[in-house]
Amino acid sequence: MRVVVAPDSFGGTLSASGAAAAIARGWREAVPGDEVLSLPLADGGTGFLDVLHTALGGTLHTLTVTGPLGEPVEGAWLQVDDVAYVESASACGLQHVPRPDRTPDVARRATTRGVGELIAAARDAGAREIVVGLGGSATTDGGAGMLAALGATAVDADGTPLPDGGAALARCARLEGRPDLGAAVLVAAADVDNPLLGRHGAAAVFGPQKGADDATVAELDAALAVFAGALAAALGADVRDEQGAGAAGGMGAALLALGARRVSGAGLVRELVGLDAALDGLAGDGAGLAVTGEGSFDWQSLRGKLVTTVAQAAADRGVPCLVLAGQVSVGRREAAAAGVDAAYSVADDAGGVEASMADPEGTLAALAARVAAQWSR
Repeated sequence: MRVVVAPDSFGGTLSASGAAAAIARGWREAVPGDEVLSLPLADGGTGFLDVLHTALGGTLHTLTVTGPLGEPVEGAWLQVDDVAYVESASACGLQHVPRPDRTPDVARRATTRGVGELIAAARDAGAREIVVGLGGSATTDGGAGMLAALGATAVDADGTPLPDGGAALARCARLEGRPDLGAAVLVAAADVDNPLLGRHGAAAVFGPQKGADDATVAELDAALAVFAGALAAALGADVRDEQGAGAAGGMGAALLALGARRVSGAGLVRELVGLDAALDGLAGDGAGLAVTGEGSFDWQSLRGKLVTTVAQAAADRGVPCLVLAGQVSVGRREAAAAGVDAAYSVADDAGGVEASMADPEGTLAALAARVAAQWSR
């Protein structure tokens, strides 16, 4: 059998490359005769640059930028000819905020300023197109910090610049200054299609994983609504209901207001890395299988994340697709509708979340070996 292994990263435990290697190792140990192709992928969030750098080459630039809580962190962008790829998570990702520190206060004040600093660096280097990968952020500031780094500062009614973070945007009266993008055009490579506001918006859906409790979620959602009005007044575009506006804590909204073209992050990586060509090689004789995965296969996965992109591409070719995930909460019917033939949980297989986290590579490889024994023909 020919098997394409095309996972996303597994949260903060395994990179996409690490996950692909673990699955491939387990599969080969169980069925040495199978032909296994590793094709690590990303959807715009953590690992976006790693995957693209491996596939496209180019020059990886690292620089010190403002982290989500104002501390210096090492951010990165990738230069491929005159196109720049920016991974927002490298500057403001959840990996910069340890789990015990993800509190309501942190959720209220986390900033995307470092992402603006990365965009400015790519602009100054002469990039004509800047593709911003959105996902995995610790922020819910609507991209206000990013805009400030590019020259457009949110101010209150007295003209005083607001402090960093989403909560302060409740006092936003206007944006002062114009964002400087030079000659560059923007592309927003979003990992989800959520709008900015409401029960499917940035604060309600993603705020809790960043430390927001119910009261903070409501506070941030109301503040983002105020900021959306300021964005519309300053940049002439009311984007609050557009798909992807809620990506990366609402940073998608700021990019869309700046005129960015929105694309699916998973779809973009799918094209650039060559997933379709790999799957074409599986179709036709019933001897092919696609295996994808991520940290948590849940309902958010069904809103444009990578595993469903892989599953749909496989289904289009009549190729079965399996999901190996840290945890699985999607029901069989919903999974089947997304093109997934079966989904398996590392935590369940290893006897619990703690056991799986103690040796993420080993437990994922062990699960892959057991799945291979069931599915290999």
